[in-house]
Amino acid sequence: MDVEGFRKYGKEVIDYICDYTKNIDQRHVSPTLDPGYLKPLLPAEAPLKAEKFEDILNDFENKIMPGIVHWNHPKFFAYFPSGNSFPSILGDMLSSAIGSICFSWAACPAATELETIVMDWYAKALGLPKAFISSASAGHGGGALQGSASECTLVCMITARSRAINKLKGSTTEIHDSVFLPQLIAYASKEAHSSVEKAAKMALVKLRIIDADSRGRMRVDLLRQSIQNDISAGLTPFFVVATVGTTGACAFDNLTEIGKVCKQVSSIWFHVDGAYAGNSFILPEMREFSKGLDYADSFNTNPNKFLLTNFDASAMWVRDVMSLKRALNVNPLYLQHDHEMAIDYRHYGIPLSRRFRSLKLWFVIRTYGLNGLRAYVRNHIALAKKFEALVKKDERFEVRNDVYLGLVCFRMRTTDEHNQELLAHINQSGRMHMIPSMVNGKYVIRFCVTYEHATEKHITDAWNEIKAFAEVILRDIALEKASLPPTPEKEKTQSESQLITGKPPIKKRLSRTKSLRFSFTRSISRDIFESQSEHLKDGCAPILVVDTDLVMETILKASKENGKNHLKGITDEDTDEASN
Repeated sequence: MDVEGFRKYGKEVIDYICDYTKNIDQRHVSPTLDPGYLKPLLPAEAPLKAEKFEDILNDFENKIMPGIVHWNHPKFFAYFPSGNSFPSILGDMLSSAIGSICFSWAACPAATELETIVMDWYAKALGLPKAFISSASAGHGGGALQGSASECTLVCMITARSRAINKLKGSTTEIHDSVFLPQLIAYASKEAHSSVEKAAKMALVKLRIIDADSRGRMRVDLLRQSIQNDISAGLTPFFVVATVGTTGACAFDNLTEIGKVCKQVSSIWFHVDGAYAGNSFILPEMREFSKGLDYADSFNTNPNKFLLTNFDASAMWVRDVMSLKRALNVNPLYLQHDHEMAIDYRHYGIPLSRRFRSLKLWFVIRTYGLNGLRAYVRNHIALAKKFEALVKKDERFEVRNDVYLGLVCFRMRTTDEHNQELLAHINQSGRMHMIPSMVNGKYVIRFCVTYEHATEKHITDAWNEIKAFAEVILRDIALEKASLPPTPEKEKTQSESQLITGKPPIKKRLSRTKSLRFSFTRSISRDIFESQSEHLKDGCAPILVVDTDLVMETILKASKENGKNHLKGITDEDTDEASN
């Protein structure tokens, strides 16, 4: 493709993006396809001859788009905002066009210097401590844009590990660093993101899981006790992760109290993960939750989650950039240059090659201004509070988390299995998309405001659809209980069933396989659950613990009655033929 071809087809692609964005609400928010759908639609071998771009774009619409989950859809309420916007897309396009690989100042001076400036803008906009700002007088702090919050956690953990090992080694040079690995202990809340566990695996260190309180916050008393126990056992606590805005329920750990505990142990590096919620500190009224950041050695938040900047972009700040350089510095001859005082961001992370990420963030901040970005965040908060009020107004439902930002965790006042069924039907319809969580041992549905231009109508329409799906399930429950002998609970169920109105949207019962699939739930045995009980699960991978003894007893009973072998004929057919 030459310049004129790019000019022509580039305009067509821009038109396609505009039409897609303008009419996105006419598409189903998520596909209901099965894995492997694409393979029979594409050739088994790459083409030998060049193909027409018109054919490629046509195949994109007809073969790729059917398998897309539309994160920018008005009815996408899963995970977190995708953080996309037109200024961000344009900035990313220019970054791709320039094609600079920004590992050092010499490789691309503008990329290095813009990243430093934008990271300081960002830190000041969030009200971060001056220790994180590179331009602060006599400061040693600074920030860098990484690919994801997972990468930020790993970089900080590796840096903390290096610092702790150097202290343990002292002046000794004969002993390899790996000898000290069994002595190092990291700590994270049970509600911390699973990337912390992955980082610990990659860093080859032990991770202690600290229980959370009833509101999903790390229990500081248990953290303190665990650290004291490990020190008494001759181990070295070296890394503590606190979370502002947990994945499961958007809970905020008490940074001040955790920071005070960390301050008492010189070997501990205190990291704060604010991947989603950290962006809310752009609002002065949300900075109540940032109190205690003065104790932190590092902090990360993702503008690609809650600040209209498309993936990938995760901002990481550290109090002492020299700690990063000491841990990650590799300086072969071909990367050296004469500008020793300049920043080389290859020392601030894992990869050598880096994208020009700051360009899109610069475009976003300048296009919206801080006032525009604050209005966007405040709108999400207001709409989430609106949804919370709608849920609380209906006695058949309940809210299970503290609603501070755009996330509401709700459920029907019935069993986990019925709530799982509700989510499965919602997602299988393709009309909305949500994911579950576990809050205080209860299965809940996460409703997260994600759409940039979301309005109150989007929220009320979603709630009406959720109720319509729920009413079919509640009607089945009422009918089932109605067939049982009279009880006080039966009278209550009958009075509740009178509240059920509207035409049911569900015409077919989902099979067990599809119910698990569309409710993002998996069943495991109690033995497996107990062996994994210390693992971090993101708060978004609920499991149903199956009592294997009870299951086997039921199977044997059924087999005996039918005069068949207890394993014969037991299948899990993926069909929706059974009707309500």
